Amino acid sequence: MDSPTPSARTPTPPSPLEGEGALHPEPVRPSPTELDLFLGFLSASVRGFGGVFVMGRRMLVEERQWLTPEEFVELLGVCQFLPGANIVNLSVAVGQRFRGWKGSLAALAGILGMPAALSVVLAALFLKYAAIPQVAHAMGAVAAAAAGLVIGAALKMAEPIFRKDWVLGVPVAVMTLGLAAVLRWPLPAVLLTMALTGSAIAWVRRTR
Repeated sequence: MDSPTPSARTPTPPSPLEGEGALHPEPVRPSPTELDLFLGFLSASVRGFGGVFVMGRRMLVEERQWLTPEEFVELLGVCQFLPGANIVNLSVAVGQRFRGWKGSLAALAGILGMPAALSVVLAALFLKYAAIPQVAHAMGAVAAAAAGLVIGAALKMAEPIFRKDWVLGVPVAVMTLGLAAVLRWPLPAVLLTMALTGSAIAWVRRTR
């Protein structure tokens, strides 16, 4: 019997991993446990001398990759409107996002436990040796380093915002800097004003 011609052969079904129908599943980001949340925020608090917020962002976005840069900025924006330290509010929000109230407690214990203990010890030592000139100079250097860390974190936070929508992001950032640094408005007034301004700009752009 003659072998079938190529046109008569049964076509091989395409592989789901080939051709136009190829599947390219996005990588699944890790979902932290309560212990992961505790250890993650604990590591940020231990390393965050002069700038726990900076270490918190690095831990969440760059090291553990629990949040994308955009998600971090959006969640921080919500935490800015709440009373208290931003990094503490952020730890509660991140814990709630992944593990509910248990995750919030775990993250909060990690961010506050070690710094509280160290602060008691370091405060006692500082009060005892603060009059020594070398200590005063060292504290000035630490303060300058902390300022540099905050500026670096701010630039990293601004990058995804400007990349996504620089037409909206740049004017809002400049206006916020002017209100806070030049006019010295209180933080709640600045946040409320810029939230309304950003919403108004977005609404005008959509209606055009």
